[in-house]
Amino acid sequence: MLRIKVGSLEFTARREEAAAPRTCKAFRGLLPLRNKIIQARWSGEAGWVPLGGLDLGIGHENHTSHPAPGDILLYPGGISETEILFPYGPTLFASKAGQLAGNHFLTIVDGREHFQELGRLLLWEGAQDILFESA
Repeated sequence: MLRIKVGSLEFTARREEAAAPRTCKAFRGLLPLRNKIIQARWSGEAGWVPLGGLDLGIGHENHTSHPAPGDILLYPGGISETEILFPYGPTLFASKAGQLAGNHFLTIVDGREHFQELGRLLLWEGAQDILFESA
């Protein structure tokens, strides 16, 4: 399990080890990960955590463009920069270059009741601190 904190909001996520083993292993090596999350400009109701040119060497696995709220994706880079997408509502993963597919590697299992507040924070208060750490 993984704990995710966005400002004062806390979420618990399950690692999707069976469906995305390379992504989960690479992400474990980044923990604890502190960054900023902002409103995703192209994807709908989702937060975006930029990871720049980070090359995790994982490619695509268990990838989708249509994550459900709480299905967290890691885009391994290529057309756009490496990033994490945190959907809190209807989402179609995209960038200015077009539709993307990211690896579904985490699923929120606790804290879904905070999705509306997460959206409000990102839209109206801007970038928020985010922390990913082992639970």
